[in-house]
Amino acid sequence: MHDKVNILMVDDQPSKLLTYELMLNELGENLIKAHSASEALEHLLKMDIAVILMDVSMPEVGGFELASMIRQHPRCQDASIIFISAVHLTDADRLAGYEHGAVDYLSVPIVPELLRAKVKVFAELHRKTRQLAALNREMQDLSNGMIKLRDQEQRRIARELHDDLGQGLCAAKMMAEHIQGASDLSVAKTKASEMSHLIDEAIRQVRSVSHLLHPPLLDEIGLQPALTAYVEGLMNRSAIKTVIEVHPADFPRLIPDLEIAIYRVVQEALTNVFRHSAAQSVRIALKAERDRVALTVRDDGKGIPKQVERFRSGSIGVGVSGMRQRIRECGGEFKLQNANPGTLLEAIVPLKVVTNR
Repeated sequence: MHDKVNILMVDDQPSKLLTYELMLNELGENLIKAHSASEALEHLLKMDIAVILMDVSMPEVGGFELASMIRQHPRCQDASIIFISAVHLTDADRLAGYEHGAVDYLSVPIVPELLRAKVKVFAELHRKTRQLAALNREMQDLSNGMIKLRDQEQRRIARELHDDLGQGLCAAKMMAEHIQGASDLSVAKTKASEMSHLIDEAIRQVRSVSHLLHPPLLDEIGLQPALTAYVEGLMNRSAIKTVIEVHPADFPRLIPDLEIAIYRVVQEALTNVFRHSAAQSVRIALKAERDRVALTVRDDGKGIPKQVERFRSGSIGVGVSGMRQRIRECGGEFKLQNANPGTLLEAIVPLKVVTNR
């Protein structure tokens, strides 16, 4: 399956257009017919054209002149022009065609297999170029989104440090000063107890901020217990039933980059489920097989739009783009699809274990 591209066929003779159409039908692309230069320009201004088949000898505006007009328009710079002629067959004619922006020059009679092969190559080149441009836009959007998220997260952590931790430590400092100046032992003990409570709260806040920046359990005991602890904590704050299954029971330690990638994908996936899916339950499965790690996250919610399922540029947010990019950077595959009901996320990455533990 691929996105169809547009192939424009320009000739003042309807019989020739029908012949080209019959020759190219099996390519499965969008074939568009134009009977004049003005009609061809109208199509070019309305849509993205990958390949143009053009007769050299046409009334009013000839093929060479039309090609020059096309090349002057910024939108048409990437279209591949193939001239077809039954009259202008000399090397000088071919040279003129190339000078006017053609990528090929065919003479009549046309060999159908040859025409299809040439058009297929240029259509596929255009498709790949378009996909690369879409990927570049997606990467730029992801980069901009990640910068924005990072700034938001830094501001949030800064507020927590200032408003909660900072104020708690200031209060503890004031109590320490009271203890130093207290003449009554019972008052000093009361202040010391209050200060101990404030310090405990400050330690909790430090751990919370540290967990946001990097889950410490990943480094200490590995992916399986870190995910289990995260899911248990999330269930305490959510009404959505969450089940996690890990196989084998003695799940291996993976290399750090792979563990953090899988952890963040699960984290982002569950965040999306809780925010957008209207689901009642979600099931996570993590399996280490002989040469790969397979992760699935499935909910029973309302599903996702087709555009998101196909990763259309402009339809997916930073979260989905980030998950997809993390898995790609690990050399894996990432899929997101409707499961009827709900949504199914699948990620498969090469198994890379830590061997020196």
